[in-house]
Amino acid sequence: MSLGQSISRAMLQWPVRWLVNHKSLPENPIAELKLDPERPIVYALKTSSITDLLTLQQCCEDLYLPGPFTPLELGGQSLPRYVCLDRPPPLFGKRSEPLPFLQEFQQLLDLHKQDPALDIQLVPVTLFWGRAPGREGEEASSLSIISSLAPNMLKKGLIVALKGRENLVRFSPPVSLRHMADRHGTDQAIAHKLARVARFHFGRQQLAATGPKLPNRHLLFRQLLDSSIIQDAIRHEAIREGISEEKAHKRALNYMDEIASDFSYRLIRLGDSILGWLWNKLYRGLSVNGAERVRQLAQEGHEIVYVPCHRSHMDYLLLSYVIYHQGMVPPHIAAGINLNFWPAGPLFRRGGAFFIRRTFKGNPLYSTVFREYLNLLFAKGYSVEFFTEGGRSRTGRLLPPKTGMLAMTLQAMMRGLDRPVTFVPVYLGYEHVMEVNTYHQELQGSRKEKESFLQVIGILRKLRNYGRGFVNFGEPLTLNTYLSEHVPEWRDHASEEERPQWMAPTVNHLADMLMTRINGAAAVNGLTLSAVALLASERHALTRDELEAQIETYLTLLRKAPYGPYSTVPDNSAKELLDQAIELNKFEVSEDKLGQIISLDRYQAILLTYYRNNILHLLALPSLVAALIDRCEGLGESEIIGRCVDIYPLLQRELFLHFPEEAIPERVSELLAVFEQEQLILRQEGGFWVNPSNQMRLLLLAESIQETLQRYAIVLTRVLAQPGVAAEQLEADAMMMAERLGTLHGINAPEFFDQKLFTTLVHTLRSEGYLDPECKPDMGRFQALADNILPLLSSKMQRTIRACCPTC
Repeated sequence: MSLGQSISRAMLQWPVRWLVNHKSLPENPIAELKLDPERPIVYALKTSSITDLLTLQQCCEDLYLPGPFTPLELGGQSLPRYVCLDRPPPLFGKRSEPLPFLQEFQQLLDLHKQDPALDIQLVPVTLFWGRAPGREGEEASSLSIISSLAPNMLKKGLIVALKGRENLVRFSPPVSLRHMADRHGTDQAIAHKLARVARFHFGRQQLAATGPKLPNRHLLFRQLLDSSIIQDAIRHEAIREGISEEKAHKRALNYMDEIASDFSYRLIRLGDSILGWLWNKLYRGLSVNGAERVRQLAQEGHEIVYVPCHRSHMDYLLLSYVIYHQGMVPPHIAAGINLNFWPAGPLFRRGGAFFIRRTFKGNPLYSTVFREYLNLLFAKGYSVEFFTEGGRSRTGRLLPPKTGMLAMTLQAMMRGLDRPVTFVPVYLGYEHVMEVNTYHQELQGSRKEKESFLQVIGILRKLRNYGRGFVNFGEPLTLNTYLSEHVPEWRDHASEEERPQWMAPTVNHLADMLMTRINGAAAVNGLTLSAVALLASERHALTRDELEAQIETYLTLLRKAPYGPYSTVPDNSAKELLDQAIELNKFEVSEDKLGQIISLDRYQAILLTYYRNNILHLLALPSLVAALIDRCEGLGESEIIGRCVDIYPLLQRELFLHFPEEAIPERVSELLAVFEQEQLILRQEGGFWVNPSNQMRLLLLAESIQETLQRYAIVLTRVLAQPGVAAEQLEADAMMMAERLGTLHGINAPEFFDQKLFTTLVHTLRSEGYLDPECKPDMGRFQALADNILPLLSSKMQRTIRACCPTC
């Protein structure tokens, strides 16, 4: 470091510490980027700036990384630990000679030639001082310029003073210089290539963090009205409604005003502060997983479409907050028109919400305006978010997907987007959903309350600690790749106005895949595990020791036989998780001389089905295997696998399970091995038996799937009693039988007699060939399926089902 740099560092060190509040991404780069502290680290920055380097130094100290001012001792030489590509322009005159970064890259590569064991990690670091992208039609403000634009000394001082509280330090995955040297050599051309790649990387980082300029509503409306498609729709509306084109034009403009967002970066910044306070008020913390994958997609130029599950009105706020905090651009959000009330509507609109009516039916002009608006968002490069379920889940399960927005996204891509479109499934979970009491009332028949300002005030009055929130980004799905695999000829239809025949089945399959990937990213927590165990127990009560043991059983299963790479299981012990769940005040905890008893009253038992259903799919197959062993002791491995293969398609469709049918034999074998290892079962005489010493643990696991199997048994019994029953009658009778069964056996789960689940089951039986289109069964296969499912129920339950059947 030169004398001038040393003096500047000494003079600016304390002002920078006072003015700058930095945030690092990722929050733990050693773990998330797999940095090796034992190998040398060199940082690559876009611009040589003493304030950038001082901020990076502070950040590295917090992260236990070597700072840029820490000398790098290699080969008997003391080398700088950072390389900068640009020098900021001088206050006066022309730019001086460029920085010697090529020589520095060359020197680092030459060291690898001299020492075969050396492997330097080159870590690109981008520093952002504010992330305002500007607005279309407006000149960029000098105060919104980020550091990668290399401002001069005076501008940089203003930026640090005014934007220091918004500083973001983005660490990117390391580049192995050993790999570069071994693969490409160490000559000067490689140093040039490394520098070009670095420049390109910093440009993509800037776009990923700030996004394109925000839309100007007036310019956007003008672009939409100039569209030939909307002009044609206006003319058709005038003819169809018998009105003047001027009136139809005004109607189209009103639709645009109703739909379009009015994104405000200032509101995002204000919202960031308010929401930060809100999350601390409501939750003990937020757990975020998988964000690095999404950041990488944004950096690579993908058009990102977020498709989260929908549990609560908090989802809109939570996901935008997390995306912004993860260094990405908050999306434009498709929100229901019911949320466009004062004052929430205007605030949501400025936070990126665009509003959509529940149905487009009978209004072709509105449909056209909405589609063209969505196409324009994609064309301009804005990320988008919509909920494929359409509305909030009242039961905690994923709802059957709505496909309208998916179809419009696919059509927008086929109109010629020059970027890959990638769906990012998002699992949102809460230890407490603030609307859960309202959901129960609605499921009991109460009328849905209309969203209003008074309702918002009522929610704010109930602010309290709701445990933790969870945001897991699931496995991305790139639409271009998906279409090429499933519809190779899709490009031949790209310019057609009419929907091709393959569109509907493709969109339906795509929707199911996205729902499956949402469930594949589920987050487990203490409350959901406790809910599964308590609701499986008799009278919804367990001793504390029994409950801890059962939670430990679930944790062991989910750790040793993971559901998938995107789901998350806490590292805490069963005792710690139970303590966290008890703090939420959802259980009754009593104590006698033998210890604590944890139980649920009738009302809480109903409410906790919501949280159980959040993760029921993770335990569905283990529970089925446990039920087969518990109810049919002595079955061999091949028999258990065969029965699971028969039953699995019903579970897969209902719970959006991600294992393909061909993977079930291997998965069941894996589960049996874990059961045996954990001494839940014994292998004797070629079959599996319940281990008497751990019978309670296996029984509670088996019980989790009972309500699902009981619904299957209701439909199977009804069809076998009258093979020619019509589909509508079958669903109506099944619902009636389920309601009666629930009353007689104390089944409180609201979804037990949900018509949607019976409809899904009938559709699955058709698609699997058990029923033909007229609902007539293949009696041989149907009876075999019944013979596999009915024995898994208690004899008392089987008798009740037969007694409730209208024709039995």
